Amino acid sequence: MPRLACWSCGRQLYAVSPIDSLFAEERRCPRCGAYLNVERRDVERRTQHRRQNPVGDPGPPGSEERRLDQRRKARRRAGS
Repeated sequence: MPRLACWSCGRQLYAVSPIDSLFAEERRCPRCGAYLNVERRDVERRTQHRRQNPVGDPGPPGSEERRLDQRRKARRRAGS
């Protein structure tokens, strides 16, 4: 299943047939109307999950916040 991309607005579409077999009207982006191109980044680069919880800690805390002392106590910027 080829992936198509609009290089004008950045939208990605999935097609069931190659772009060569689509009609001229079907080769246009539904969002902005520009001509679609074949997506250059065909291969998904991520091979594994980036973040995984440890085995002993399966989810968020039940009753108390774990990072209470790491919270910001002062404002980052001065008010307008």
